Amino acid sequence: MNFRDFFELASFVVTVVGLPFAIGVFLFEQRRERENEEEEGYQLLSDAYNDFLKIVLANSDLQLRTNTALPNPTPEQNERMLVIFDMLISLFERAYLVAWKDDMSTTEQRRWNSWDDYMREWCRRDDFFNALPLLLRGEDPGFQSYIKRVAQEERGAVILS
Repeated sequence: MNFRDFFELASFVVTVVGLPFAIGVFLFEQRRERENEEEEGYQLLSDAYNDFLKIVLANSDLQLRTNTALPNPTPEQNERMLVIFDMLISLFERAYLVAWKDDMSTTEQRRWNSWDDYMREWCRRDDFFNALPLLLRGEDPGFQSYIKRVAQEERGAVILS
């Protein structure tokens, strides 16, 4: 085998073996990078919900972590509660826009189930449920439909638009 034949054979081997391998490695790295970005997005949302819970804790007089609404809140308490609920709806909408899709992988579904659980928990509260029509004004239509359905499933009631 002469020098030229060797390079032709090496070129053939690189083309037949090396190129598909390189494409496979590239696709694997792209998928891993996308998964890392999705995990980072989920972690940012999770951190935002934890920050939200700190606000809830700082306003413990509103009793937002109990199962029942605060009896006879003052106008100032109502105002704070509405602002906190508005923050929560914004967070839920962001989670919906970032994490929800029709066809989810097992990991994506697991992540989304956490948000669905949070939404269901809050929709069971009378004060949050009753504020939904006001809170949902101007929000993404897909998100509005989703959380209204969740609220209806949890409460068995129709939310007026």
